Amino acid sequence: MKSLSKIMIAAAAASAFPLPALPLAAQNAIPVTLAGDVKAVKITTDAEGKERTELVEPTNIVPGDRLVFGTDYANKGAEAVTNFTVTNPLPAAVRLAPDADPALVLSVDGGKTWGVLGALTVTNPDGATRPATYEDVTHVRWVLASIAPGASGRLTYPAIIR
Repeated sequence: MKSLSKIMIAAAAASAFPLPALPLAAQNAIPVTLAGDVKAVKITTDAEGKERTELVEPTNIVPGDRLVFGTDYANKGAEAVTNFTVTNPLPAAVRLAPDADPALVLSVDGGKTWGVLGALTVTNPDGATRPATYEDVTHVRWVLASIAPGASGRLTYPAIIR
């Protein structure tokens, strides 16, 4: 089994969130491929008054709009990969949505420390600490215990435009 450390997923602009390409040598050494995207949440109402939620390409987004960030992963190798870490920094223009999975592992200090939101604190400029909020989150992280050869999946988190 192969054990890999961290892979950072960088999100750039609110309209298109391409992932940076890994150098060719790194691509050959890591059998797990990653592809990220971002979708806008669009709620429509049909003729019978039923609401339907769709994920669409973001076009004109404004403060308060909801987005879903996603990362698809796939093990293209012949061996299982263990303890694979995917870390997504939140773009400065968004905050984690309050309906995010409460078990998400988060950072509120740029990736120095990690935990669930209820266990994290923020130090104010005056030195006092306070409980961290969704607006303080800087990174989301998943540790995949094992990815079997040929296995794939998707990781997501909801966000709101600031």
